[in-house]
Amino acid sequence: MTATDVFIGLGSNQADPSAQLAGAVARLAALSETELVAQSPFYRSKPVGPQDQPDFVNGAAWLRTELSALELLDQLQAIEQAHGRERIQHWGPRTLDLDLLLYGNETIASERLTVPHAELANRDFVLQPLLDLEPGLALPDGRTIAQLRQRCPDNNLQKLNPVERAPFPPG
Repeated sequence: MTATDVFIGLGSNQADPSAQLAGAVARLAALSETELVAQSPFYRSKPVGPQDQPDFVNGAAWLRTELSALELLDQLQAIEQAHGRERIQHWGPRTLDLDLLLYGNETIASERLTVPHAELANRDFVLQPLLDLEPGLALPDGRTIAQLRQRCPDNNLQKLNPVERAPFPPG
């Protein structure tokens, strides 16, 4: 099997969000059959949905993997669980949210997975980190991330200072 370039959205607003994202990136880098190509800067953003919760810290990771999309989704959900993710409220607070945004040039629509991510074009906190990673990145339908970012409402993103990636044991 050949490796596929994939992009993962990262988000957290609980239990030291920047550390949650740094730990998740370390775990992504340790996945079998997967290489971490790059990670974006982290950004602070207002929550989508209920506003009675802390701001989020968001970013993105670029991976090259031989895992199938569903195998990768399983690994992402396992990492979320390892970080104490509880699915209590839709768009509610969370320790870690990992979204499979793009899987190569594929369009996937299944019960478990939609790629490109359904809300990608509407979220500056997803588009800006993708733009940081790969300025020429495009969706399977040909729309570029740069075009989408220009049209996307501004959520007053604040770029955060880089944080060291703390070592995090795989698993």
